[in-house]
Amino acid sequence: MSSATPESAETQPWGRVDDDGTVSVREGDQWRVVGQYPDGTPEEALAYFERKFADLASEVTLLEVRHRRGGASASDLRSTARTIRERLDGAAAVGDLAALEARVTALEGALSEASAEEAQAQRAAVDAAVAERESIVAEIEAIAAKDPRSIQWKQTTADVAALFARWQEHQSSGPRLPKAVGQQLWKRFRDARAVIDKNRREFYSSLDEQHKAARDAKTRLVERAEALAPQGEDGIAAYRTLLDQWKSAGRAGKKADDALWARFKAAGDVLYGARIERENADVEASKEKIEAKRALLDEAAGVAKEKDNGKARALLTNIQRQWDEIGRVFPRDTERGLDDQLRKVETALKAREDEDWKRNNPETKARQNDMTSQLQDAISKLEDELAAAEASKDKAAIAKAKDALEARKGWLRALGG
Repeated sequence: MSSATPESAETQPWGRVDDDGTVSVREGDQWRVVGQYPDGTPEEALAYFERKFADLASEVTLLEVRHRRGGASASDLRSTARTIRERLDGAAAVGDLAALEARVTALEGALSEASAEEAQAQRAAVDAAVAERESIVAEIEAIAAKDPRSIQWKQTTADVAALFARWQEHQSSGPRLPKAVGQQLWKRFRDARAVIDKNRREFYSSLDEQHKAARDAKTRLVERAEALAPQGEDGIAAYRTLLDQWKSAGRAGKKADDALWARFKAAGDVLYGARIERENADVEASKEKIEAKRALLDEAAGVAKEKDNGKARALLTNIQRQWDEIGRVFPRDTERGLDDQLRKVETALKAREDEDWKRNNPETKARQNDMTSQLQDAISKLEDELAAAEASKDKAAIAKAKDALEARKGWLRALGG
């Protein structure tokens, strides 16, 4: 043999080579044959099996490093550790196999604890995933429970697509759910989506029918509006009635509505165009009338200058008669402006006549004369009272008599006395 007997177990070599090339590894106090290397020197034979040991040690070291760094599943690392332990059992290698096994045992213990923690975290992740899926299902079930008539289908379709995308993303990136739970949640999601799809199809089918009915009704309205063209301006009233019916006919779809409205509006433009042409003709024909009325307004300025109300009224009546004979003028705002100017003249004369009537009314005059007589009597009496107060030199009586006398004289002047 090529190895010498050491003084202690710690200093003894881990391998030896017999003369026939048989290589053994020391395990405690015993030696176990690991193989033969007949074609080389004892040193080469030991080196070969020591490299086998170094490979195993490297695998253990790598596993320890992976565990310390984290990121790898503890259950996967435990599987690797079991594989290494199986290879260590009766390994054809030279080295401290017992120490290597001890490292693997320690690593397995640490990985077992880590696996328990991972399992707990996995359970928590699964619970969270179930809750997330539940929330997705609850949202789509809430949509499915809505009255189809109250749903905005364009937005709802987008919302359902987004929920399905969330489901797929969660399914691909989240933890795997227990089969029974996952299937039950998926069935609820699928059933809710099926209800929504059914409601949507029924809604659009009903909408198509409504659109068709509205399209037919509006087509008839367009045809009736276009038939009014020969009536010209006289057809406007009937067109407005058709317009009210149009507003209550419902929607026929944007494309159909736009096309039909273009025809309907064009039919109305024909009628209103006839009105515009007539109004333009009226305006043109009114130019001379407007000048004639303005001339009458210049003449009406003399009404205010005439002091005799009877003559003023005769002048205004003649102007009004000519005004009516001229007739209406266009545009209407010009007519209103002219009428307002003449009305001011009429109003001013009416106010003069009313004032004159008040002054010359016999009843009014009689009341006025009676009041004048009373005031004159009162003034005469107050003058006597003032004279008596002055004679007595009673200042208070003098002031009172003067105030009363001045007041009565003011009233008398107001009555024209």
